[in-house]
Amino acid sequence: MSENQFTISHLPTSRSQNTAPIGVFDSGVGGLTVLRELYRQLPQESALYFGDTARLPYGTRSQTQILQFVREILTWMVEQNAKMVIMACNTSSALALEAVRSEFNIPILGLILPGARAAVQQGRRIGVIATPATAASNAYRQAIQEIDGGVQVWQVGCPEFVPLIEQNRIHEPYTQTVANHYLEPLLKQQIDTLIYGCTHYPYLAPVLQRILPPQVKLINPAVHVVAAVAQELDLLGLRNLRTPAPTRFCVSGAPDNFTDLASQWLGFTPVVEQIQLPELCYQPATLEAVE
Repeated sequence: MSENQFTISHLPTSRSQNTAPIGVFDSGVGGLTVLRELYRQLPQESALYFGDTARLPYGTRSQTQILQFVREILTWMVEQNAKMVIMACNTSSALALEAVRSEFNIPILGLILPGARAAVQQGRRIGVIATPATAASNAYRQAIQEIDGGVQVWQVGCPEFVPLIEQNRIHEPYTQTVANHYLEPLLKQQIDTLIYGCTHYPYLAPVLQRILPPQVKLINPAVHVVAAVAQELDLLGLRNLRTPAPTRFCVSGAPDNFTDLASQWLGFTPVVEQIQLPELCYQPATLEAVE
């Protein structure tokens, strides 16, 4: 498919529509770690949150599937008048960001580059825990080594983490066992820095901190992507100077489980809508599956 075959050319009504929301999306509740940073760093901005709960986890999907999902979500977010979108999902950022940036005429920010920049400022022996798809893409290694080719990077795919978090099993002994298994190869490499390569993973901080030596620095890309959003808003003159609207929460699956988990991590009980994404009638044939 050529770059121009599928292009969303409409932005919010005008560039001056500063009150329009910032879209934030993930496969589930992981992106709430980004939303919380948005509340902390940019409290005057309105937000539109979407969790693709009907199709999680993303981390075991192919690149073709992820690109299809992301196009559907972005099409919907443009229809909802989002002025900017944060791809609050490392798998989507790794596998789809560059493609959709050329197709949608709206600022779209991903997690990989902000996370990589922050990690390089902290350490020389960097570990990345991520979904299998993100790890297989080598997105973090490539981004880090483009910034500083002397930094060493080790990546581990962690397929069980997202389902355990979405099932609210963080504090079970089994989760600690799984975490020990995933971190073991990184500890053998004597990492000095660890990137949360999935937005779900900051919820595991109490589990991971019991395993990691205290000198290992933890990098949460959510903090750094929102800092990049602030810069982009200033650059484009899109800051909201009025009272923000309440966050709108939407999911593709049943809302109940999302509502329960979100209540724990946001500190309030969100009103969650179940929505139907637009079905885009094409199958990209140019992308290989990432196993």
